[in-house]
Amino acid sequence: MKMKIRAAGWVTAMVLAASAGAMSAQSKDWKIDPAHSEADFAIKHMSISTVHGTFRGISGVIKFDATDVTKSSVEASIDVSSVDTGVAARDNHLKSPDFFDVAKYPTMTFKSTSVSKDGDHYNVNGNLTLHGVTKPVVLKLDEPGKEEPGMDGKSVHRGFEATTTIDRKDFGLTWNGALKSGDSVLGDAVKIELDIEAVQQ
Repeated sequence: MKMKIRAAGWVTAMVLAASAGAMSAQSKDWKIDPAHSEADFAIKHMSISTVHGTFRGISGVIKFDATDVTKSSVEASIDVSSVDTGVAARDNHLKSPDFFDVAKYPTMTFKSTSVSKDGDHYNVNGNLTLHGVTKPVVLKLDEPGKEEPGMDGKSVHRGFEATTTIDRKDFGLTWNGALKSGDSVLGDAVKIELDIEAVQQ
């Protein structure tokens, strides 16, 4: 009888191990394609208009589980010197110590800590490190796009879109100016839109 119990326990352990392996096998690595990915941002200027800009140079890996998105994760970094608002003088100012100080802080990074379903989208919780400061941020991820074959006929691609809003002062980006009206030159809220294309590894 004891031998049967031990055998049953061994079989159960093997089944559990096999199940865990099957679950982990559902997660695939997707490498972010810098040529087809960008992070767009928008911030109020003089309380009357909105300035838009883009970061490129995005790299990283998304561990994506199509059967259960909540088991997915992401680690990504952005080359801060890639900032582009369409005005060279403004871009140079953004790269200076007044703002991003790219000579000292050349990259920003995001590392997820959890993913949860929230209505028609997912909340990707994680830590954003920007300007030497790390703060928790929640990305609102749309339902991931379907897989598409690459132009080479061999690779497989998938798109991911997410949004968030951060307070730039939380990351030590406090430079500002005052108008005669008393309003600030720049707003504090920065809206961010991520448009990512990734290639299955």
